[in-house]
Amino acid sequence: MVEFPPRSAGDAPLCGVRVLELGNFIAAPFATRLFADFGAEVIKIEKPGVGDELRGWRRPRGSTSMMFRTMARNKKSVSLDLRADEGRALALELVRRCDVVVENFRPGTLERWGLGPERLTEVNPDVVLVRISGYGQTGPLRDRAGFGGVAEAFGGLRHVTGYPDRPPVRPAAPVGDALAGLYGAVGALMLLLAKEKGRAHDGPRVADVALYEAVFMVLDSLIPDYDAYGMVRERTAGNLPGVTPSGVYPTADDRSVMIAGNSSGAFERLMTAIGRPDLAADPTLADGDARYAREAELDAAITAWTSRHEAADVIAVLGAAGVPVGPVHDARAISEDEHYRARGMLCPVPIAVDGDPEEIRLPGVVPRLPGAPGAVRWAGPELGEHTDEVLGGLLGLSPDELADYRARKVV
Repeated sequence: MVEFPPRSAGDAPLCGVRVLELGNFIAAPFATRLFADFGAEVIKIEKPGVGDELRGWRRPRGSTSMMFRTMARNKKSVSLDLRADEGRALALELVRRCDVVVENFRPGTLERWGLGPERLTEVNPDVVLVRISGYGQTGPLRDRAGFGGVAEAFGGLRHVTGYPDRPPVRPAAPVGDALAGLYGAVGALMLLLAKEKGRAHDGPRVADVALYEAVFMVLDSLIPDYDAYGMVRERTAGNLPGVTPSGVYPTADDRSVMIAGNSSGAFERLMTAIGRPDLAADPTLADGDARYAREAELDAAITAWTSRHEAADVIAVLGAAGVPVGPVHDARAISEDEHYRARGMLCPVPIAVDGDPEEIRLPGVVPRLPGAPGAVRWAGPELGEHTDEVLGGLLGLSPDELADYRARKVV
């Protein structure tokens, strides 16, 4: 790992909280990254010699992907074989010293390893366990393998994403995994707060997060609309049903802008700004349902205006008029955007990609907590980089014991 002066966790909100991550890929690591960003000590367990598979994803060069460097930032990597009896015994000793454990194995895996909720609670009665899986720890599909993409389909998101005359498409980000990670972090924090408040709790403190449920929860009234109106939502390209006018519109310089003029006030300001006061004053367009019924007409009027102006001018005119508008950014545009920089959302960290260290900008910390901020202190570590530090310092293993475990590939 490249050496650089890391920012101290200091008085960050979760300083003093210790988290054990038993997860791989994205969902569980996303949850623990939130803890790590805000000062918690996060110990990531990785299989010796292999590590988290995310290390090898989307990696044109170098030995470790930027996906892993981003997802595992601020964490400590300990190589430990959970399939070995001695590895599991060491994991239980770590559990004894942790506040939270986060895992995303298929249901039943921890139980087969002797690391189920009852065993963890026996070792540490106060520990909080977050379990993230495709379909949850109960139900007829609990044993089925589940990844974020499948959860997005099962949860209803894929069906409504894309164009109506084409097959469903995948969102170009791990939406299901990220949402599950967020719910997992929130669940852990709720259980920690309840414990801090002295709330009684019967049995293990477990947050059970299903990937598909995390997706389903952001589809707002999908099922209520079906029950109340018999409405089965279909794909509507870049727009949401009933949210009109709102979408991506072309500009004269072959770019695109996102305009959201769907509230009544914003609609009037938008129509006035594009030279259509007749539509702004039309009483039949006073509410959302009426505007939705004339969506094609309104989109055509907006497109006719944006197509005559460059993107920067569209944004300037509509922004001055109080209409929500913005550019459709790609990575290059984000990297150059003044607002991203001003908000600290591009954090430079020296990382050895393939040889000498390079300045790589990692995403900033969300949410912003003035007075008690989180920070990007280091990028995702090398495999097992902190094994000796954690097992030696926290568990008290001697150098000889560590060498013996290493020779037998336990660590």
